[in-house]
Amino acid sequence: MFTPLISASITQKLIFRQNVMRPLRVSFLLNRWFLVALLLPDVLALGSTAASLLFPGVSLTVDPTEASIFEFLGNSLPKDQLATLSRSVTELPMHPFLLVLLGGTIAGLTINGIAGFGEELGWRGLLLRELAGLGFWRASFTIGLIWGLWHLPFILHGYNYPGYPIAGVFMMIVWTVLFSPLIAYVSIRSNSVIPAAIMHGALNGTAMAPAIVLKGGDALQVGVMGFAGMLVLFCFNVALLVLCKPTEWHNKWMERTLDSAAHP
Repeated sequence: MFTPLISASITQKLIFRQNVMRPLRVSFLLNRWFLVALLLPDVLALGSTAASLLFPGVSLTVDPTEASIFEFLGNSLPKDQLATLSRSVTELPMHPFLLVLLGGTIAGLTINGIAGFGEELGWRGLLLRELAGLGFWRASFTIGLIWGLWHLPFILHGYNYPGYPIAGVFMMIVWTVLFSPLIAYVSIRSNSVIPAAIMHGALNGTAMAPAIVLKGGDALQVGVMGFAGMLVLFCFNVALLVLCKPTEWHNKWMERTLDSAAHP
């Protein structure tokens, strides 16, 4: 997960002969976009849960032992471990769906955020700067394509789309292309790569939440990473285009970036 960070750091030092922190916008100066980055994955998880219900045979369940996640786990865990896990779930102080949302959000600020930074310094740090001349949408989609292809070895080994290694590769690429403008916009508005790392980390922590309350469907259809999540991301991108003037903000950010490079 840290190869983009390592690659970006080497590129900055050995090729561009620049520091890493300021040129790649590693800034901890707080603003409201840090909060947006932290909470948007929760909104995506909730929206994906609702969108999953559009698929035939998919329904809500309040009993997590009947949910999709236990079907997934049943394919990888021995029956005795699965039974122990089922008993543990019923003894939790609150519904595991809420625990995953809360825990994933906290993880976005801590360990998952650190792992997210390992990728985001490359994606929304170096690549977003170097591809800025393409414009907001083309740069975002190009980074999303590279980001998706980078996941190829993981997807082929069952990550995110267990049982669908080939279809999962194409799903992942489409998904990262759709998510890329949102995380790029947050990074641009905050003028920092740190919110992108937080958003990435919180996403990884909350992505499995829908599988705790959904029954039926498969990994390609339901949840954040399925077609349901893609539908929500498509709607988010339409809202971004219509309401948020991303190209205008991108151009302002690019002017500041060029000015900063000229007057370090």
